Amino acid sequence: MKKEIIISGFGGQGVLSMGKILAYSGLMEDKEVTWMPAYGPEQRGGTANVTVIVSDERISSPILSRYDIAIVLNQPSLDKFLPKIKPGGILIYDSYGIINPPTREDINVYRIDAMDKAAELKNSKVFNMIVLGGLLQVAPVVSDKGVEKALYKTLPERHHGLIPLNMEAIKAGRDIITKM
Repeated sequence: MKKEIIISGFGGQGVLSMGKILAYSGLMEDKEVTWMPAYGPEQRGGTANVTVIVSDERISSPILSRYDIAIVLNQPSLDKFLPKIKPGGILIYDSYGIINPPTREDINVYRIDAMDKAAELKNSKVFNMIVLGGLLQVAPVVSDKGVEKALYKTLPERHHGLIPLNMEAIKAGRDIITKM
């Protein structure tokens, strides 16, 4: 199993954190991983993205031009990465940031209303974990147990009390993702 994933959205949506947690989850499960963020001023409101590769085999290069899975959280990200998804690949998008929904018919398209669910949970900070839950529902590249271990590893100890909330958000994401 090897999955080449791009996650992209506005800075502040937790794109880089989601990628980091996904990569650490792979490490916790003894998989080969790469995590390559791309940001600059984007971290404060522009578009940021991160490439994550999770594999059972050694990874030859972290540089990708085509992806198995793209998670896009805003229109500029959709416009940029939609053409770069491999035929038969997966696109996951949050409807909140998309004006022109995707029209490709050679990929599997999923919508997740993560922004709405985060508002319903009264915590915008779990938005990215809801999206991660959606990803794990349609492409189980890592297990929930691996994610939980990764959260303990990546979050400062003072935030470990929030891990049950994050795991609840992942479950919510699994429940609300829909194939288009």
